[in-house]
Amino acid sequence: MTLTMPERGLDDAAAFARLGRPDAVLFDWDHTLVDAWGAILAAYNDVMIAYGKPPALTPEEGRLRIRRSMRDTFPEIFGDRWQEAALRFKAAYAARHLETVVAMEGAADLLDLLAGQGIPLGVVSNKQGPFLRAEVAHLGWGERFGALLGAGDAARDKPDAAPVIEALATVGREAGPNVWFVGDALVDMDCARAAGCTGILLVHDGTSLDEGVLTRADLRVVDCRHLHDLVTSAMGLT
Repeated sequence: MTLTMPERGLDDAAAFARLGRPDAVLFDWDHTLVDAWGAILAAYNDVMIAYGKPPALTPEEGRLRIRRSMRDTFPEIFGDRWQEAALRFKAAYAARHLETVVAMEGAADLLDLLAGQGIPLGVVSNKQGPFLRAEVAHLGWGERFGALLGAGDAARDKPDAAPVIEALATVGREAGPNVWFVGDALVDMDCARAAGCTGILLVHDGTSLDEGVLTRADLRVVDCRHLHDLVTSAMGLT
């Protein structure tokens, strides 16, 4: 069901003005800064069907299923064969991801706005690290980020705080409420809370929201374009 604006509980520029300037901003990757769901869903369904498991029938179902990292979810799905299944997924995804990944609307402008203010930026994703960094390079975004952590790069993956702590250390910052974590899923908001950071939820059209995620977020916006406009207003950059 698509949520109306009031049901989403969206925040305004005044809420961001109260937050003040962030010490750093960390982002989730998929469905936050980029859309790579075509390749993700195809690879996921390829491995599910191969092992006699029910595939995700819609992109929305796929997004709700694919939240945590492979090393956290595949053992639950495939048991002792999870590493074999993981290799199949990686091969299927590697074959198509760079052809399909595209920036979300407003993402590049948002990154440029924050970087232009001298705010350190990073990505903390549950996508495998090599795939994440390949996609960043493919989009020509490497210079925008001081830290790029994917699944397996830290001791534990989201929603654990470990990758956030490591990413912030890389850019010379410490976790706290003055650090923003921007994402679209419950795993992102739980990660932000675990690290003591401010969780900013991108609700998009409301069709792929995890149960309970709205109450776990500190702030809620529609998408990168909306966040860009709110930050611009809050910082007096108009």
